[in-house]
Amino acid sequence: MKRLIAILAAAMMLLTACTSGGGSASVPAASAGAEQSAQGTCAFTDSLGNHIELEQPPKRVAALLGSYAETWLLAGGEVVAVTQDAYDERGLELPKETVNLGANQQPDLESLFAAEPDLVLLTPDLDGQMALKDSLEAAGIPSAWFKVETFADYLNMLKICTDLTGRSDLYQKNGLDIQSDIDAAIASVPEGDGPSVLLLRAYSSGVRAKNSDNIAGAILKDLGAKNIADSDSRLLEDLQMEAILAADPEFIFVTTMGASQEAAHKSLDELLHSDPAWQTLTAVKEGRVDVLPKDLFHYKPNARWGESYQMLAELMYGNGETA
Repeated sequence: MKRLIAILAAAMMLLTACTSGGGSASVPAASAGAEQSAQGTCAFTDSLGNHIELEQPPKRVAALLGSYAETWLLAGGEVVAVTQDAYDERGLELPKETVNLGANQQPDLESLFAAEPDLVLLTPDLDGQMALKDSLEAAGIPSAWFKVETFADYLNMLKICTDLTGRSDLYQKNGLDIQSDIDAAIASVPEGDGPSVLLLRAYSSGVRAKNSDNIAGAILKDLGAKNIADSDSRLLEDLQMEAILAADPEFIFVTTMGASQEAAHKSLDELLHSDPAWQTLTAVKEGRVDVLPKDLFHYKPNARWGESYQMLAELMYGNGETA
């Protein structure tokens, strides 16, 4: 219930308005666009608080993150330009004329301009994309910045996108219906204190602890788990064995990052055998060390958020169904 209230509150804060008839768009009175003719005008607020107004619903959208390209497609839209991760990480099948902008960390600005987008979807989490902000503004290309780390974030973005495409049915199918699966997973959590967990992220260069400010961490928190890095921030800088032994987590969950999954798994294996103390932990002794699927816990799950919740609920509590 708390989760549902939080999501509804977030949706209430969403300032999105599109009109396709002769009325005027519902935009703040202080906005310059409020005085213009509203034939097809669309207005919304992105994750950075920027107010974006479009004279008409966008038809040529460029997405500078594979997950955002997928979200726009889930909203019923089409993309004219994407970054390479749309193919490598999402496996999207796109028309051959779709412009490939290269790596999402450093999208090709010249190719982006050549695609002539009427809206660009970006993330403020990548410096290479933030560096494009002034150039896009100077070129008069509308840009919207989204941060998506929780289901509520995804739901907000999807609401904006489906408002722009006019596909409220897809907001229901790819958003609200998924919320039902999440509610079922949360309902399966037994009453009382949840299990203690250590959340790790494995890279080719090593392993670090993570708190709840990421996809897997947020889901664990919603499911009642106690992430030991939330109460001991020292673990975020250094995996202090003394602190981990004191907490003795019941579960260890691992997400992987980087192009080489083999290298990430090797880093994890080296960590677990770097100190005999690791083998004394309850989670290790009882076989509760799980490497989580990258597509559900590192990449943004989008229409698969329900699967992410249900998987962790089953791992911690034995089932992903409602009690």
